[in-house]
Amino acid sequence: MTGAMVVVIAIVAVVVALLIAIPITCKIAVDNKAKKDAETVGTAEEKARKIIDEALKTAETKKRETLLEVKEESLRTRNELEKETKERRAELQKYEKRVLSKEESVDKKADLIEKREAEYAAKLTELQNKQKKVDEQYEQGVQELERISGLTSEQAKEQLLKTVEDDVKLDAAKLYKELEHQAKEDASKKAKEYVVTAIQKCAVDHVSEATISVVQLPSDEMKGRIIGREGRNIRTLETLTGVDLIIDDTPEAVVLSGFDPIRREVARIALEKLIVDGRIHPARIEEMVEKAQKEVESQIREEGESAAMEVGVHGIHPELIRLLGRMKFRSSYGQNALKHSVEVAQLSGLLAGEVGADVRVAKRAGLLHDIGKSIDHEVEGSHIQIGVDLCKKYKESALVVNAVAAHHGDVEPESLIACIVQAADAISAARPGARRETLETYTNRLKQLEDIANQFKGVDKSFAIQAGREVRVMVLPDHITDSDMVLLARDISKQIEAELEYPGQIKVNVIRENRVVDYAK
Repeated sequence: MTGAMVVVIAIVAVVVALLIAIPITCKIAVDNKAKKDAETVGTAEEKARKIIDEALKTAETKKRETLLEVKEESLRTRNELEKETKERRAELQKYEKRVLSKEESVDKKADLIEKREAEYAAKLTELQNKQKKVDEQYEQGVQELERISGLTSEQAKEQLLKTVEDDVKLDAAKLYKELEHQAKEDASKKAKEYVVTAIQKCAVDHVSEATISVVQLPSDEMKGRIIGREGRNIRTLETLTGVDLIIDDTPEAVVLSGFDPIRREVARIALEKLIVDGRIHPARIEEMVEKAQKEVESQIREEGESAAMEVGVHGIHPELIRLLGRMKFRSSYGQNALKHSVEVAQLSGLLAGEVGADVRVAKRAGLLHDIGKSIDHEVEGSHIQIGVDLCKKYKESALVVNAVAAHHGDVEPESLIACIVQAADAISAARPGARRETLETYTNRLKQLEDIANQFKGVDKSFAIQAGREVRVMVLPDHITDSDMVLLARDISKQIEAELEYPGQIKVNVIRENRVVDYAK
């Protein structure tokens, strides 16, 4: 408490005492007579003085205590400030020492860097001088070499590169030949074993199909009945079946011509039924064509089920079974498409068994690999893309879909099954007698083989032999070395692979011959 507060307390005490004393005094004035009242007034005044004294003493005591507390608080605050100041001063001194130390270190490093820069500048100048001397000596050496050898640097470089190129060619040819021989030794035995085993186990009949069918007649008189009055019968039959009827001088025969083999089969069955029935008119023709269509559709389903049962593949969607049956009437290079698919399925299963793959999946993929051919004349796109779409539509597995997509190498095989189907397809197509080519296709392929071989530098003559299975290349011995022959054979084979389409493989035989002739006289 401050001194002002003590004074205020004392004044309040005096006022209180006065307030107490005044009524007492008034009472004494009113009743002066009683002695007792006089004594009471004296006692009240004395009490008032005592109260005032006690109040003053208490105020003084409180003042002293307050002053002591203020002094103690001031002293404590001063001590804390001094302590904090000392700590801050010590910390600043520490930071100052560290900064000074770092400045000294930086100065030392800067001096060291300046010295090193000066040394590097001197070394760089020295190196430049040495480089200049080396360049001068190099030019002198080159000029001296050119003078001694009689060749310019470009000529020497060209000669050196030619020598190195010949050496590299020779080494590359040797390495290629060694690797090829080693790979053939490792793979030939197993490959032959697998393929021969698979082919020997598989025996499937093949049917050669064409774009025409011939219907035998009991007599030439039937031709007029088939034509009908003003040609109405033949027009009705052609309209309903979509097949052309060729009635010419061929004795006792009618030729049915059409690209769609199923329509041609419907027309053949309908015509044979009409010939047996003997009643040939537009209404009867329409009835027989309808019956023939139902019969062919039933036959298609039976053929598909029979093919699936033959290879042991189950659970195929009924629509895929029907499409398989349609392939009975589809041929490629004279090879029946359904028989080819059955053969590929059997070969795929046999090859999968030899290499330890899933036989059931391999057979399924082999049977469906050409499924797109059943409707490729009705739907746009290649038979591969159509087959992939059909397999996806009818929920075939990803392995089967990839095998169908990759069996001609258009898509990268993603499994061993796809590679097996590729091999089985090639075996079935390349087997002697499996496919039939026209004379024009055959002669064109022979000519293309010879043209490809003749376009290479150093080739003298080339001959396609063995029905186009081999091409013999005669080279000029002055232009082609023994090492060049290996690379030339490889380049010709790669060019044939890139430009020609053919079943099986074609052997490239490069021959280099030196002849020396002399006469004894």
